[in-house]
Amino acid sequence: MAAPSSKTAKNLTGKWTMNKTLSDSSEPVLALQGIGYLVRKGIGLATITIQVEQYEGPPSPPSTAADVVVHIDITQSASGLSSTQENRCFDDLEREHTDWLFGTVKGRSRWAKLDEITDEYLKKGWEIEGDGQFIVNSAKNEEKGWTAQQVWGFQVIDGERRYCRNIVVTKGKERAQIRLVYDYNGEE
Repeated sequence: MAAPSSKTAKNLTGKWTMNKTLSDSSEPVLALQGIGYLVRKGIGLATITIQVEQYEGPPSPPSTAADVVVHIDITQSASGLSSTQENRCFDDLEREHTDWLFGTVKGRSRWAKLDEITDEYLKKGWEIEGDGQFIVNSAKNEEKGWTAQQVWGFQVIDGERRYCRNIVVTKGKERAQIRLVYDYNGEE
C-alpha cells in the first residue's frame, strides 16, 4: 500500500512491510556483511515487517549535543526468525548496538539534504518534501570489516509514493547496493 501524505521523513510512526516485488534482493548486501547462507535464504523467504515509533526526547545515552533530539525506534520482525531492535538517536553521535543478525555495530543517524550526500546511488530517486531533509544512517562492524550507508525517505514507484531506503555496503574494495521499498500498514 502506498504511503499516505501524512507519512514523511519527520513522521514514520506506523507499521511497514517490505515489498519484495518492488525491493532489490538483499542477498548481495547480506553476503558482504558476513550473514550465513541459511540465514540469508531465510530472510529472502520471510515477510519482513518493521514497527516504527518516531518521537522527540532527550538523547540516549545523554550527550551534550542537544537537550532534545528525534528518536526512531524500530522493531523489525521476519516470519520464522528472531526480531531485532534498532533505536536511533538523531544527533550524529556514534552509538554501539549488538544484535543476533549483524553483531556489534557502531552507528550514527542524522538529517541531511541531498547536496550533502556524496554517493550518487544514495542520492538517486528521492522526492523532495517538506524541508528537503532525509534520514541518513551509517553503521560499521569493525570485526567483520563492513560499513553501511543508508538514506531513507520517499520515492514514487509505479505512480505510488513509497517509503524507501537506499543502502550501500562496502567491505574493502567490494560494494553492494540495494533499494528497499515498504508498504504502509497503518498505525498500531
